[in-house]
Amino acid sequence: MRVGFVGTENSHVKHFIRFLNLDGRHPDYRAVALSGGRSEHNAELAEYGGLDVIVDEPSDLVGHIDAAIVCNRDGGLHRRATEPLLRAGIPVLVDKPLATTVTDASAMLDQAEESGSTLVSASALRFVPEIAEFTSGAADRGALRHLHVAGPADPDSEYAGLFFYGIHHVETALEILGNPVVRPGDVTVQAERHGDLVRANTTIDDRMVTFTFVTPSDGGQAPFHATAVHTRGVLAHNLTLGPDYNAATLDHFVTAIGQGRAPLSPEQLLTPVAILSAIAEQL
Repeated sequence: MRVGFVGTENSHVKHFIRFLNLDGRHPDYRAVALSGGRSEHNAELAEYGGLDVIVDEPSDLVGHIDAAIVCNRDGGLHRRATEPLLRAGIPVLVDKPLATTVTDASAMLDQAEESGSTLVSASALRFVPEIAEFTSGAADRGALRHLHVAGPADPDSEYAGLFFYGIHHVETALEILGNPVVRPGDVTVQAERHGDLVRANTTIDDRMVTFTFVTPSDGGQAPFHATAVHTRGVLAHNLTLGPDYNAATLDHFVTAIGQGRAPLSPEQLLTPVAILSAIAEQL
């Protein structure tokens, strides 16, 4: 499988190239192409991974690749990058977020369904070891009453505001809750901003959920953290991303290609975009 990349300004691209071409983690897959033109950065990536093809536009990748990974730091660019690839029947991994509006995400999901392409998107926090502690043994702690996910995110980020990091918070909560579907018209949130902090309260699958987004400072940033309050216990953990945290997302994509379908349904993929859009709109 020949893999091409869009949004090569993102450092994640170099990680994926290393996993495929230098580490050989998926022997049947190889990174072969970059879009974005013959910039100095793309030339360095091509030399680093031994890639042979550099094209100008995402659509120019068609014919050169069998799968694509879209990594633009600004998720608002993902629809434009992804649709021509899906239209060509190419499976696509969209590095978080899937999109920054419900309209764009819905259009991408519709295009994947129409062409029969596999569309995958996931926050790397879905796969960190601590998530398993929240999902296993929950019955012993009793019913989940309140879930709180905190971490860094800047509502004024040039990369679509809260969506750049804030999607991690929402996808973490959904993974812990078992990936319930929340339809765009059913999202109810109360969001407010206090200086460098945004707090949002909502209800997901009849359970109270709070998100705290803390703008990073020059001195660093808040860790990702989750607290689950049950009737008979409380579980709290920092959520740690290791040096190869993107590897699990690539594994997720390769598995989806092998199965010929995304692990999450279109409605489940749309849900985090719907929730975070509702929060951002209140700010």
